[in-house]
Amino acid sequence: MTSPSSPTLPLADGVAAIGSFADPIVVDPGPSLLAALAAAYRDAAPAAVDPDLDALRAGARPDHDPLSPAADLPTLTLLARDRAVDAVADPFHPASRLAALVEPGVWDLRTLTEPQPNAVLAGRSDGCVLVAAADEHDDVGDDEPWCRIGSDPTLRDRYDALAAEAERERIRTPSRHRLYGALRERCGGAVADEAVRLIDGDQPGSAPLDRGGARIRTYAAGARRGALDRDLRRACEDAGLGSAATFTRIKRKFVEAELLGTEPVSQPVGRPRQRLVARGALADASSPTAALSALEALRERGKEGVDGDA
Repeated sequence: MTSPSSPTLPLADGVAAIGSFADPIVVDPGPSLLAALAAAYRDAAPAAVDPDLDALRAGARPDHDPLSPAADLPTLTLLARDRAVDAVADPFHPASRLAALVEPGVWDLRTLTEPQPNAVLAGRSDGCVLVAAADEHDDVGDDEPWCRIGSDPTLRDRYDALAAEAERERIRTPSRHRLYGALRERCGGAVADEAVRLIDGDQPGSAPLDRGGARIRTYAAGARRGALDRDLRRACEDAGLGSAATFTRIKRKFVEAELLGTEPVSQPVGRPRQRLVARGALADASSPTAALSALEALRERGKEGVDGDA
C-alpha cells in the first residue's frame, strides 16, 4: 500500500493541514465539520479508512496489519457532542470510516457535554475558530470550504482538562478491515468477499445502508456461500457487528421468509454443525444486485431485533 498523504481541511483561503498542528484538537464540530474531517483522512489514506475489495484482500495477509497505513496519519483529539457523532455514524458506511480512525487510535473521539460558542481547531502553538463558509452550518458538504478566524496559541491548552475528563465515544459499527478480517478468518475468503459485495451493492440514489441492513446482508453472504452458522455468528461478534442473539433473530427472519435452510455437517468430535443454505430467490440470485432484491422482502418484515442490538 502507498504511504498516506497529509489530511487537509478545505478553507476559504486555502487549506489547513492537520499535521501542521502540534497535538491537534478539534472542539465541538457540527456534523458537517466532523464529516469533512473524516473525508480528509479518507482521502489521505483510502486503503486504511475506506478500502475497496482489493485493498481488503491485500490487508488480510497474516503478516500485515490492515490499519497500519493509518498509523502514519496525524493523531487528532476530537471533543464532539453526541448529536454530531450520531448524525455521521448512523449510516453504515460513514460509521465504518469513523471506526477505521478510532480503532487504531488515530482519532481520540471523546464526548463533549456542553456546546461551545464555535468550533475550534488548535495545536500547541497555534489555534483558530472555524466557521462554515455557507450560511447554514449543518448543510455544508464535506468538500465545502471553512473560514479560519483568528490565531491564538493558547486555545489548545484551554481544552486539556476537558479532554482528559471526557468519556471516549464508542462507534458501534466495525471498520471494513475489521469486519472483512473476522469473516475471512472464521468463514473464508468467499464469504468475506460476498459480504463486501452485498454491503457495497446499493444503486445510486438508494437510501443509505444502516447497521441492521449490513447485518442482514452479511448473514445473506454466509448463506449464499455456505458458511457454518456458528462460525458466521462468531465472526460477526468478533467484528462487533452484533451479538449472537441478534443473529439468531436474523436467522429466524430468513427462515420465515423462505430464504434460508440448513444442513448438518458432521464433526470429528461433538454434535454436527449447521451449514447455511440459501433458498428461494436468494439461492436463485445470479448477482449481488439480484440478491439484494431478494432481501427486500426480508427488510419489509420489520426491523425489530435486527437494528436494536448493540
